[in-house]
Amino acid sequence: MKGESQFVFGLLFVLLAAGCSTNKQGIYFISDEQLKPSVHPAEQTVPAPPQKLAKEDWFKVQVAIYGYLLQRHFLEDGEYAAVFVQGDDEEVAALIKQFPNHVPPIKTSDQADLRPNRTPLDKQTGKPAMIFSVDALDPVDDLVLAIGRWYAGGAVSGFYTFALKKQGADWVIESVK
Repeated sequence: MKGESQFVFGLLFVLLAAGCSTNKQGIYFISDEQLKPSVHPAEQTVPAPPQKLAKEDWFKVQVAIYGYLLQRHFLEDGEYAAVFVQGDDEEVAALIKQFPNHVPPIKTSDQADLRPNRTPLDKQTGKPAMIFSVDALDPVDDLVLAIGRWYAGGAVSGFYTFALKKQGADWVIESVK
C-alpha cells in the first residue's frame, strides 16, 4: 500500500511539474494591417463550385467498373454461385440486363444471405457469393477517381483504384491499380 501511494504522489508531482512549464516562444499578435487582403475585393476570384456526378453518369461509372470486376480471375473457378452489386433496385436491374449471361449471375440483394464476418451466400443455392461495390469522388476536369471493391468474406476481399475519363456520353477506364 505504501509503495502504491508513493507511486501515485510521484506521478502527481511529475504531471503537475509538466503542466507548469513555460512557452519560451511567447505570444505574438497580428495587427489589423497584416490581416487586410493584398488584392482588391473586386479582383478576387471565387472558385467554381465542385462538379457533381449526375445520376446517369454515376451509373455509367458503375457499369464500367462492374464490367471490369466481372471479368476478373476471382470468378473463374466456379466457386461462387452469384454476384451481388451495390446499388438501388433500378440500377441492379439495369446491370442484370447489361450482363444477362454472366456466370455466376448478378442477382438482386434480396437473394443474399449476409452474416457478419462470413462469406455471403446465395439463398437459392446455399453456395458462396461475392459482393461488388463502387465508391467515386466528384469529377475534376472530366476525370473521376473511383474504388471498385469485392468481398466474399474477410479472407477474400480487395479493391482496385480506377481513373475514368469522360469520352462523349460514356465513362471509360483510363487506368487501374
